[in-house]
Amino acid sequence: MIPVQGFEGLKVAVLGLGRSGLAAARALEAGGAEALCWDEGQEARIRAEEAGLTLFDLTRGSAWDGVAALIVSPGIPHLYPEPNKLIARAMAEGVPVDNDIGLFFRSFATRDWDGFDTLPRVVAVTGSNGKSTTSALIHHVLEHAGRATQLAGNIGRGVLDIEPAVDGEVVVLELSSYQTDLARALTPDVAVFTNLSADHLERHGGMGGYFAAKRRLFSEGGPDRAVIGVDEPEGVYLAGQLTEGASDDRVIRVSVDRKLTGPGWQVFARKGFLSEYRKGRQVGVIDLRAVKGLPGSHNHQNACCAYAVCRTLGLAPRVIEAAFHDFRGLPHRSQLVGEAEGVAWVNDSKATNVDAAAAALGAFRNIRWIAGGLGKDGGIEPLADKLSHVAKAYLIGHSARDFALQLGKVPYEICETMERAVERAGNEAQAGDTVLLAPAAASFDQYPDFEKRGEDFVRLVLARIGQGG
Repeated sequence: MIPVQGFEGLKVAVLGLGRSGLAAARALEAGGAEALCWDEGQEARIRAEEAGLTLFDLTRGSAWDGVAALIVSPGIPHLYPEPNKLIARAMAEGVPVDNDIGLFFRSFATRDWDGFDTLPRVVAVTGSNGKSTTSALIHHVLEHAGRATQLAGNIGRGVLDIEPAVDGEVVVLELSSYQTDLARALTPDVAVFTNLSADHLERHGGMGGYFAAKRRLFSEGGPDRAVIGVDEPEGVYLAGQLTEGASDDRVIRVSVDRKLTGPGWQVFARKGFLSEYRKGRQVGVIDLRAVKGLPGSHNHQNACCAYAVCRTLGLAPRVIEAAFHDFRGLPHRSQLVGEAEGVAWVNDSKATNVDAAAAALGAFRNIRWIAGGLGKDGGIEPLADKLSHVAKAYLIGHSARDFALQLGKVPYEICETMERAVERAGNEAQAGDTVLLAPAAASFDQYPDFEKRGEDFVRLVLARIGQGG
C-alpha cells in the first residue's frame, strides 16, 4: 500500500466504496488521515464497515464541516451528464475534489528515494482502445528483461494498493478518461495516447470533452516523454502541441496506417513489420506476423506503443522482440485459447461493440465467427465490409436472429447458446480455420459480464480439445 501524503490529522471524505474507494480510504488512514466513507449502496457500506472503515453519512446537513477533501470513485459523475449531488455539494462548500489517481501522484515519491541509485518512474497509458493490452505488454517486457515493475490502475491492482516503489522500479498505469478527468495531480514520466474513437460521450459532454479528459495526462506538469498514436486527427494535434520542432525526440509518433517520415522519433507498423526510425534512419525492426499473442492491426498498434515506451526506458530492440514472442495476450482480448488439428480457438469476448469486433475480424483469415448477445443500436450492419474472411457465423443470444438478417451472403446458423456454437463451429472447422468469439454485443442477456462469457467459451474449448474433439 502507498500511504497518502499531505492529509495527516485531517478529515477526508471518500465517496464510492468499490475497489478504488476502499483502497483510497485505507491508504489515507495509513498516511495519518481520518477517512470518512460513504456509498449510496447499502451493500457497499456493509463491506466497508466489515473492513474496519468508518462510515459517515455525507448527506447530513453538517457533514462537510472540517472536511479537507473529497475523494471520488471514477464511476461517479462530477460534471456531465449532471454532477452527483454530493460532489456538487462539496464543490459548493469549497471542498477540493480529487480521486485515487491524484492521491497516487502526490504520494508516490518518498524520502527513501534519496538513497536510490535510479529513481522510480511511472508510465501512464490512456486512449480509447488498446489501453489494457498496451499496459500489460509494457509490464510483461519489463518483467521479461528483469526490471522491477508493477501494473495498476484500470488493470491489475488499484493504484494505491501497490507497494511503494523500489530502486529503479517502473510502475505502469492504465488510466481511463474517468480517472484522468478529475485527478488533481497527473505527472507520469512517460505518457501514452493510443488512439481516439467515440466513447463515454454522455459522461464527458461530447467528443471534445472526452478528448480533453484524455489530454489532461499530457498537460498537468507534462511527461518527460510522450508516445502518441497519430492515426486520428486528435493524435496529430496532441503531438503537435507537445513538440518543440520536427526533430524533438521527446515525442514519439506511432502509426499503423502509414510510414512515418521526418527527423524525429517514429515507430510504425506496415504489412506486419514494426519499424523504429530516429533522425531519418531505421534503428529497429520486428516481424510482428510471427508474434501469436499480438494478432491484427489493432494489436500491432499496441505493440508499437509498448515498444516505444520500452525503448525510452533503455531496452534494446532484441530484448523487446524476445518478450513479445513470450506474450500470451490478455484474457478475453484476442486470447489464443488453444490449437488442435490445425484449428485455432480465439477468445475476444471483450469485443462488445462493432469497432472492437471489426478489429478482431481483421486479424484472422478463414474465420468461424461466434457472435451475438445483447446487441447495440445498429446491430452488426457496420461490419458488412469486414466479413470477407468469415466462412460461417454461429449466432448466440438475444440478437441472434437480428444479426442473421445483417450478414448478407455470409452463411450462418442460429445456435442460441455458447455450448451449441462451440460444438457446431468445432465440428465444421477445417485445418487453417480460426474459431473466433467476437460477439459485437453486450453479454447481459446470458452472462453477468464479458469476462464470464469468455470464461464459458474457454471452458468449452479446453474441454473439447482435451477430448480430442
